[in-house]
Amino acid sequence: MSHEPVDVLIIGAGASGAAIAWSLLETRMRILCLEQGGHLPDRDFPSRREDYELARYAEFSCDPNVRRQPQDYPINSNDSCITPVNWNGVGGSTINFLGHWPRMRPSDFRTRTLDGVGEDWPLDYHTLAPFYDMNDANTGVSGLAGNPAYPEYKPPLPPIPIGKLGQTLAQGFNKLGWHWWPSDVAILSEDRDGRQKCVNAGTCDLGCAAGAKGGTNFTYWPILENAGVELRTRSRVREILVDQRTGLASGVLYHGADGQLHEQKAEMVVVACNGIGTPRLLLNSRSGLFPEGLANRSGMVGKNLMFHPLIGVTGVFDEPMLGHEGPMACSILSQEFYESDPSRGFVRGYGLHSGRSTTPMTYALGGYGIDDPIPWGAAHREIMDEIYPYLAGLTIVSEDLPEEENCVTLDPELTDSDGIPAPKITYRLGENTRRMLEHGEARASEVLRAAGARRILSKGDGKVWWRAGWHQMGTCRMGNDPERSVVNSWGRSHDVKNLFIVDGSIFVTAGAVNPTSTIQALALYVGDRIKTNIANLFD
Repeated sequence: MSHEPVDVLIIGAGASGAAIAWSLLETRMRILCLEQGGHLPDRDFPSRREDYELARYAEFSCDPNVRRQPQDYPINSNDSCITPVNWNGVGGSTINFLGHWPRMRPSDFRTRTLDGVGEDWPLDYHTLAPFYDMNDANTGVSGLAGNPAYPEYKPPLPPIPIGKLGQTLAQGFNKLGWHWWPSDVAILSEDRDGRQKCVNAGTCDLGCAAGAKGGTNFTYWPILENAGVELRTRSRVREILVDQRTGLASGVLYHGADGQLHEQKAEMVVVACNGIGTPRLLLNSRSGLFPEGLANRSGMVGKNLMFHPLIGVTGVFDEPMLGHEGPMACSILSQEFYESDPSRGFVRGYGLHSGRSTTPMTYALGGYGIDDPIPWGAAHREIMDEIYPYLAGLTIVSEDLPEEENCVTLDPELTDSDGIPAPKITYRLGENTRRMLEHGEARASEVLRAAGARRILSKGDGKVWWRAGWHQMGTCRMGNDPERSVVNSWGRSHDVKNLFIVDGSIFVTAGAVNPTSTIQALALYVGDRIKTNIANLFD
């Protein structure tokens, strides 16, 4: 294994790390990617096993505190109502994400101007639009053109069928005159580029054995490795090093697969470790120049953590909804209540997302470990016979406003297996979000009744789902003001001119949609800006 200096060192082989590596291929620079996890072959996906459901509660849990694999790091979320979830390995969380692929809307980039909350992004939707299109083509996105909620664009593949469940709920939206549209999904509706179309197995979170889901393990990484990008797995970065004379990043220290600590020098460092891992790494990279953490002269590293707080409402219908048939999270979504309306009592809005239901054992155990298992005995039999087959539900996906008190810090005691301080999450649900979720719960119930539900099931306790921290945003946000942001409008650190960040941590606002499409579009945009400014990149 060579430790000669490289031109570009990317930390993290997930959604954003793979996308920017692809963008930089044409520069012919020497690119190295360090990934703390391994390269899991698809033959080892739990989705290929007969007992696949058990993996959701053990070695393939979305929660690293449950999974506890050697490549994972623990997360202290005792002071949070939501715990972050992720996957560490080549492909990152695209290995076990569910492939829902909506774009952010134009208003999401201008919330300060439009609604007086959050901050405006230093770029807009139309700047990102060509990179959304480019990434959709690379990923293989299925959807239906013409959604009136967005400026015009056309997904490259036809939509995934919405199923009986989606058709039933669509009738409810139609009766109320509310917007709905088939979900854009990073799942193939047709065979493409050697990948098989969706086989409707409903095991999206356990590794897509068919290769239909657009994880970067199936999309970007085969191209990157064939092009000569070096991928070094089982390599956990401990800290980013800084040249005390120039103030530039000089490389990293990382724990290798051999158990030893290594130094890797680089001309440029790109951080792609997600909205929790990136601030953790920067805060741990202290030096004389940056005593409070690398690139943190603003004090904003780790601040403004945003999730998408979620609750669900379920209807019980007279006919089986066949909810377990098809990809898990993707059917239809409504953005009827996405934009601000002062009469509702809160600012900004939410989406109503209709996913399919899950397989029987997973349902009996409480979904994805979010809720409590159903009771045993006669009540168990009644629920599985009389309720489970007839379910169709809506998830309220709320926009989270940035608040500095919601943050990532370093835990003073908890560490990973290499002794690196673990992240500590401090997060509370804002009052605006509470009112938004209450409104969404009521509207979801209306839709389900309009669609013919004979019974509504809702927790109604005001609690959001615990393991709903899939979407981690805002902790190293971009902006034009170095006093109020960590990176500039194209992902370059204000403080360290050869340090770039490309993951969800650079989000300024959260929107109310799954962020992966926007994360990768941003990574492609940052790559484009690097190429455009290559002559004076570090000025």
